[in-house]
Amino acid sequence: MIPATFPWARAEAIAASSPEFAPFQDEPPQMRSGAVGKTGFLRLGLEHRSGRTVLAKLERRAPYMVQRALYCDEEMPGLACLFLITTTGCVLQGDRLALDITLAPRAQAHITSQSATKIHAMDANYAAQSQTITLADDAYLEFLPDPVIPHRHSRYLSDTQILVAPSATLLMSEIIQPGRKHHHPDECFGATILSIATSGARPDGRVLFAEKLVIEPQRYAMRQTGVMDAFDVFANVILCVPKDKAERIHERAGADVDLVNNLAFGACRLPNDAGLVFKVLGRETAQVKAKVREFWAVVREEIIGAALPPPYLWR
Repeated sequence: MIPATFPWARAEAIAASSPEFAPFQDEPPQMRSGAVGKTGFLRLGLEHRSGRTVLAKLERRAPYMVQRALYCDEEMPGLACLFLITTTGCVLQGDRLALDITLAPRAQAHITSQSATKIHAMDANYAAQSQTITLADDAYLEFLPDPVIPHRHSRYLSDTQILVAPSATLLMSEIIQPGRKHHHPDECFGATILSIATSGARPDGRVLFAEKLVIEPQRYAMRQTGVMDAFDVFANVILCVPKDKAERIHERAGADVDLVNNLAFGACRLPNDAGLVFKVLGRETAQVKAKVREFWAVVREEIIGAALPPPYLWR
C-alpha cells in the first residue's frame, strides 16, 4: 500500500477504487507496483515576474523531468515554454505517476511533451497517472502533450483534476491513437482498457464539469456508429475560459463530418459556463493534430490577440 502522503498516492487510490480495474489488482512478478523505480512525480509552479513567466518551483522524481523554461514564441515573448520529459521513454505495468501544475496570477505558459506517451503491453496490474492543474486569476495555460499510444494488452488509467479561477484560461488536449496500427494488425484497438477522467472546479470548490471515458476494445466493438466507426484517432480538447470568450470561440470552431477525408469535429459548451469541449475524430494522427492546432489558433487569437508561431519541423 502506498502511503497517502506520497505524490502518486492519488493515482493508486483512484485505480484501486475504480470497478473497471478490479480484475487487474494482481502484482507484477518482476517488481511490485508503486515500488522505487516505478513511481514518479513532477511539481511545477509558474509565476509572473517582470513581464514574463518564470519556473519558480520545481520538484521531481524520475522518470519525470523538465527542461528550463524557454522563451521562443515571438508573438508572446513572456510565455514560458516547457517540455515534459520521461527518462524511461514508456509507461509500464505497475507504474504510478503524478503531475502537478500551478500557475500564479497572470502567469502564461505552454507545456508539451518531448514525444508520445507509449503504454506498453501488460500481463499483470496496470499503469496509473494523476494530474492536477491549478490556475489563479488571469492565468493562461496551453497544455498540449503529444498523443497517447496504447500498445496491445495495455491497461492505463489517467485522472485529471482542474482547479481554475473564473478569469483564467486553460486549453488542454488529449489525443489517443488506436495503438501501433501500422506495426501489427492486432495492435489497432488492441488495448485491454483505457480509463480517462477529467473534472473541473472553481477555487471555492464549486464543481463545473466531469467526464470519464472507459474504453475496453476487447469487450465492446469499436467499429460501430456512436463509438469510432471508421475512425482511428480521437482528440478531446477542454477549454476553460470566461463565458463571453467561449461564445466567440464557439462561433468560429464549427462542426463537420467529412467522410471523404475521414475527419469529424465539433465543439459544444461545458456546463456551468465553464467553457467548451472540442472533439475530433480522424483516420490518421497528423490530420487530427492539424485540426486541434486550428482550434488552438482560434483560442490564441480570441484570448491573447496573438497568432501561433509556425509549427516546428519535427511536429
